[in-house]
Amino acid sequence: MPERPYVIDQMISAKSIAARIEELCEEIATEFEGTNKLVVVGLLRGSFVFIADLVRELELPVEVDFLEASSYGNSMESSREVRILKDIRGEIEGRDVLVVEDIVDTGHTLTHVVHILESRKPARLKTIALLDKPSRREADIRADWIGFSIPDEFVVGYGIDFAQRNRNLPYIGKVRFTE
Repeated sequence: MPERPYVIDQMISAKSIAARIEELCEEIATEFEGTNKLVVVGLLRGSFVFIADLVRELELPVEVDFLEASSYGNSMESSREVRILKDIRGEIEGRDVLVVEDIVDTGHTLTHVVHILESRKPARLKTIALLDKPSRREADIRADWIGFSIPDEFVVGYGIDFAQRNRNLPYIGKVRFTE
């Protein structure tokens, strides 16, 4: 597929993201106060930058694990068919778990992942998403914590890609096609 030319307009600055992560970590620390270790499960690949900043800011003992789920491939539209490409390595039964998602769009991926992880009997399972697109929701799910609610725009940056590009941007930007 030939690439269409596009530009990226900044939507959320790196400074705003950092400030919001600080606020979120205070709330998460309160929720999980007294945990002996919080298992932070990042959904790859889009959440890797968010999870890195999140765990550095959290003042809790944490263990990090990853799960890779896909419903997009290189497309701009969700296929609504969620595939698990990489499962977590550790056991979560009886443990406190925080699932970290980059963006909740239709909600199918987060619903699928939460269902799988809840079947493994964690003590508590909570979710956090950097971005939320409530206007696109098809599944009945909402993350316990949300960084930013955004309109129905295709976004990149801060770990989120378009066909494996633009993950390295320090901000969240809106993709605007120029033709």
